[in-house]
Amino acid sequence: MRHISALLGLWLAGAGIAAAATSTPDARIPALLDQLAKVRTIHATALSPDGRKLAWVVDVDGKPAIQLADADGSHVRGVGDAAPGSCRQDEIAWAPDSRHLAFLSDCGDQANGQRGLHTAIFLADSEGHEAPKRLLPLEGDARALSWTADGSALGFLYVAGATRHASALAAAKPAAGEVGVDGMEIQRVARLSVADGQLQLLTPADRYVYEFAWSPDARRLTYVSAPAPGDNNWWIAKLYVQAAQPDAAPTPVVDPATAPAPLHGLQIALPRWSPDGTQIAFIGGLMSDQGATGGDIYRVNADGSALHNLTAGSHVTPSWLAWTGAQSLRVSQVSDGHVQIADYALAADRASQQRVLFTLAANIGDGSAELALSLARDGRHAAYVQSSFEAAPEVHAGDLESGAPLAVTQLNAALRPAWGKAESLTWEHEGFHVQGWLLYPAGYDPKQRYPMIVSVHGGPSSAALPGWPGASYGSAPLSALGYFVLIPNPRGSFGQGEAYVQANRRDFGYGDLRDILAGVNAVEQKLPVDDKRLGITGWSYGGFMTMFAVTQTQRFHAAVAGAGLANWQSYYGENLIDQWMTPFFGASVYDDPAAYAKSSAINFIKQAKTPTLVVVGDRDAECPAPQSFEFWHALRAQHVPTSLVVYPNEGHRFEDPAHKRDVLQRALDWFTRYLPAAE
Repeated sequence: MRHISALLGLWLAGAGIAAAATSTPDARIPALLDQLAKVRTIHATALSPDGRKLAWVVDVDGKPAIQLADADGSHVRGVGDAAPGSCRQDEIAWAPDSRHLAFLSDCGDQANGQRGLHTAIFLADSEGHEAPKRLLPLEGDARALSWTADGSALGFLYVAGATRHASALAAAKPAAGEVGVDGMEIQRVARLSVADGQLQLLTPADRYVYEFAWSPDARRLTYVSAPAPGDNNWWIAKLYVQAAQPDAAPTPVVDPATAPAPLHGLQIALPRWSPDGTQIAFIGGLMSDQGATGGDIYRVNADGSALHNLTAGSHVTPSWLAWTGAQSLRVSQVSDGHVQIADYALAADRASQQRVLFTLAANIGDGSAELALSLARDGRHAAYVQSSFEAAPEVHAGDLESGAPLAVTQLNAALRPAWGKAESLTWEHEGFHVQGWLLYPAGYDPKQRYPMIVSVHGGPSSAALPGWPGASYGSAPLSALGYFVLIPNPRGSFGQGEAYVQANRRDFGYGDLRDILAGVNAVEQKLPVDDKRLGITGWSYGGFMTMFAVTQTQRFHAAVAGAGLANWQSYYGENLIDQWMTPFFGASVYDDPAAYAKSSAINFIKQAKTPTLVVVGDRDAECPAPQSFEFWHALRAQHVPTSLVVYPNEGHRFEDPAHKRDVLQRALDWFTRYLPAAE
């Protein structure tokens, strides 16, 4: 299940939110929603290979647009002459010459009535001497532009004739007609020759590719791939190497199904070639979603020999990596709920030394992957988008060796938090070191007693990191209305090493809930939290935890469950991503139904007393709407106050700004009704 960080983060992502249809018992809520909608989303940033120029993608009049600047953020200018908001520009990639910038756009096609997922690949001259050149029109979904080292070609992931974005988070196709017999939409690696505009599909037509990388000489590819359907089979994907030619036979390099422990049966992500092209580094671990990367760092020879776990026994979670030398990696990792940038020196079969450059109470990324950095050719200078509880998203750029880079944009500089301060908390429980974030109520007065809401992240293989609402997760609005908000990273989360991530296998809802309740107790021992006024919320796995928690304890007096799971047994046959479940449950539901039954909230529904709002998208492929119907129906049968809201044409990640605002307002209304901030 997609981690989505937490329930309210999904609800807040984006701007331009229309008025909600619900009543508003708390007069502060509309003004708060209006304030939150002012954040400008920065989708991506890229530093030129020479480290002298920056590009970023930011919403302008509701659509992503590219802006260029010098590396210090000065001399900002746009790309092309399209009017702001008239077309989309995104998926930026600097050419090796540090002058030209490739991007995807539908500019020029709106006037002709052509509306696709992406319409064309363009090439812009960053010095402004010529208008952007349209290299290739596309009919389908394209992403992940990547230049060959000599600048002669662009590689990218491409679904020809796509009817939807290639992601399990996107709205699924409507279920109609005979199911499972229609044609598959296959994501392949494509190569575009810049000189003559020739397009070649390099990878096999029956193999869905999730991530890829060029070898240094561009003669080979490495990629993570599985048979179709792509939404479902990432959890059984293998690592391949293939000559960069059409119809070349791929060679399997790593197959987790047959790999030795600890990689056996787990997932692999982010393959990266060594500078000499002889080795591939990647991240392997128990991951609940493609894109939510975390695990140990592995290295393997390009022929599949000498597979080594370089970080076995580590107490951090690497999430992104890049080679900076023949025996060195630059790594972004989660450590105790914080982000660290570190350098790893490599020995033959392990990382011999780790040097942490800096630690951030923030969330970062360049738009290509979580916690990713856009590195210059020297490996020292980098750019990324950063946000925290204290600061809205901005582009940061600078020399990593000199400490954490400062913001070079002021796109959201006028925004100020309306919520209370944040602090990192840790507690020990059942032999685990557990971390979480605590938001204080706005205007906190230690002489008063306050309610507290627990916000559980999705995943479960993920982490709650600090971030501005709309850029990471949105627990902050509850703080603005006068609640303490506890955002825990219980067992199963990133940030304490792979053993901690795997500690809730075959134990969903039990050990992790005990960790959470221990965190609630720890807060209550030091701060004026009213134990009779506790709430809980979450989305995806956090939605499951919300549903399960209210059937296990009476401590929570209000709940909001987003895209949750009530019945793991029926869920197995309803979702479109059942492959993710075997690594976590140890077997399919047909082979071990008891493992699924013991974690199903529906089996304990007689114990539920908590007023619960349930929300879901009607085309959610990851956590289908019938799960929400089951839970709502069961609560109603027990005469528990409940409400179910189903949003049309939405997947696991909501897209319609009006729906995002509506679901957030309903959640805030629900808590202010059943868990008032004032005593």
